[in-house]
Amino acid sequence: MKALVTGATGFVGGHVARALTAHGMTVRVLARRDSSYLNTLDKRWEVVEGDIRDAASVRRAVEGCEAVFHVAALYAFWPTDVRPYYETNVVGTRNVLQAALDEGVQRVVHTSSWVTVGRPQGSGVVATEADLPRRGELSGAYRWTKYLAEQEALSFAARGLDVVVVNPTVPVGSGDARPTPTGRIIADFLRRRIPAYMEAQLNLAPVEDVAQGHLLAFQKGRKGERYLLGGRNMTLREMLSTLAALTGLPAPRLRAPQAVALAAAYVDDLLEGRLLRREPRIPLEGVFHAGRRVKVEHAKASRELGYDPGPVEAALARAVTWYREHGYGP
Repeated sequence: MKALVTGATGFVGGHVARALTAHGMTVRVLARRDSSYLNTLDKRWEVVEGDIRDAASVRRAVEGCEAVFHVAALYAFWPTDVRPYYETNVVGTRNVLQAALDEGVQRVVHTSSWVTVGRPQGSGVVATEADLPRRGELSGAYRWTKYLAEQEALSFAARGLDVVVVNPTVPVGSGDARPTPTGRIIADFLRRRIPAYMEAQLNLAPVEDVAQGHLLAFQKGRKGERYLLGGRNMTLREMLSTLAALTGLPAPRLRAPQAVALAAAYVDDLLEGRLLRREPRIPLEGVFHAGRRVKVEHAKASRELGYDPGPVEAALARAVTWYREHGYGP
């Protein structure tokens, strides 16, 4: 079976492509000619040059494939201009799904995010796929456009395309080269650049298991359904304490209240982002997202797909080893 993977030059997409190859699938990837990560692609993969924002190149990539794993997305908290996020996350998704529908693809697995899951009512309630977000929970270009992209996927499922949606939480592990916002936390910890922490709620999942979850969704998922691919609920403080235990480096002891972190983020956004036109050290949307504090469970994926993530501590250890091997701290 031939499968197209978009986003294979990225963190999750690369792991998905490797999981499919290990399963015996023939993998084709869509990659931009100017991508600095082309040299990370497996030589066994067929590379089609193009961009998900360009419908013609997407159609060339989809042609002849029986499966499509649409993982590509703009995952960042800066720049804050919504246009690049919309063009990649929404228009790009629409292009991929339309090509899959026109070419008669057997099944599409669409990679969404846990940010499209809403906060349940009631104290201490754990969120599931059944919880839908309210508009106020979708602030920021990334979250809003990931929600719109997921709605595109579900609308194509209603039109007849066999689409399964997966919602990874916060994948961690080796190979996060860009890095993602979460990978940047690990890299900054190793470089001793985290003086304080917020009481943010995370759900960390080994990236290798998230990739396997994509394959399981293709094999066993139900059309038009979405599946949370999570791991362990833990606070940012717990994550940093785990990194401290793994590395021998001290965890930050100073807790920054959200109001203080927001004030610092606004100043950083003004000086670094708007005046100097470079990525702020304290991303404003990241601080907003950190205050969300939602716990989730992946019981549906475990029950219906057989999804069974391994220990997060081991995944963080693999991430630490990878970053150290690539020059990120002692």
